[in-house]
Amino acid sequence: MARMGTNRNWVDMKNFVPLPYRRVAVREVDFPLTAQGLRENLLHREAYRRTEFIVLRRGNEHAIARIERANADDLFSPITFVELLAAPSECVWTDDDTIDVGNPSQLARKARERGISKSQTLIVHGKYEHVNFIHHPEPTVIHVVDVIPPEPAKLWTMANQVLAFADDLPAIELQYTPIDLIELAHENPAPAYLFPCQASHIDVGAPIYFLDTRPALRDWTLIGCERSMQFHQHFYGAVPPQVDYCPRYRTEDDGELILTKCCLLETHIECQGNRAIVPWGATMRHIDEALRYLASRIEEDIPTVVLETETIGDC
Repeated sequence: MARMGTNRNWVDMKNFVPLPYRRVAVREVDFPLTAQGLRENLLHREAYRRTEFIVLRRGNEHAIARIERANADDLFSPITFVELLAAPSECVWTDDDTIDVGNPSQLARKARERGISKSQTLIVHGKYEHVNFIHHPEPTVIHVVDVIPPEPAKLWTMANQVLAFADDLPAIELQYTPIDLIELAHENPAPAYLFPCQASHIDVGAPIYFLDTRPALRDWTLIGCERSMQFHQHFYGAVPPQVDYCPRYRTEDDGELILTKCCLLETHIECQGNRAIVPWGATMRHIDEALRYLASRIEEDIPTVVLETETIGDC
């Protein structure tokens, strides 16, 4: 993704995270952290060619300046423009050496933990002593819908693992929406239940059986999806009472972004409106592709993540 031009309204941007974070410098200063104080003290001073933002610290106060330089190619060049991106009243500094400050979703999660509002800016002193910020955090919410038990659901765990490393995705907040098979059984009383496969901690107060062990046919209710019904018909030549738990059919495209799964898919994902559906045995690549599709559904005039175009060997 190319670097943004200077015609953007940077101050009002949301979810803005400078990437790579070497674009952010940190300075201890003794002048007022106001727009005038920044201009009077930063204009015409030299700045490194990669510096575009300066986190200024004055005691317990913090502010962020955006700068432009006379020559972007020189190693050091005079500052020709200074803008107050975030004033002290808007900035919150936090130390957390578990946060990768190059990952927008991790920064957004920390902002939520700290109670940072979408009108504030969180500055994080994170892993490896690096510093970065997220300006006006308002991450894209994606609901992860999967079946339990076991818990936590596999799709939830894998989606979080993908976000932990996907530093080129915008700020995303995952929300967990499990479909509980035990609750479904309690809501549908039956003399016995048949579940698709053996899972731990299933206790519904009635005899239970597992389709993958191919037990003798009984008077049961199938807690299973379309594929499970296909198996049942193949094994027994019969259609039992069924409670279909398939996440694909228990979710609707109602405007919320949804990541879910379906065992009728085997090798590919399906993207339908605001839903991305991955195979039951999804890989990390499937989930990464699905998250990218869902993130693209949020139409923003201003990109939330800005990456420099790098040249191999340029340092």
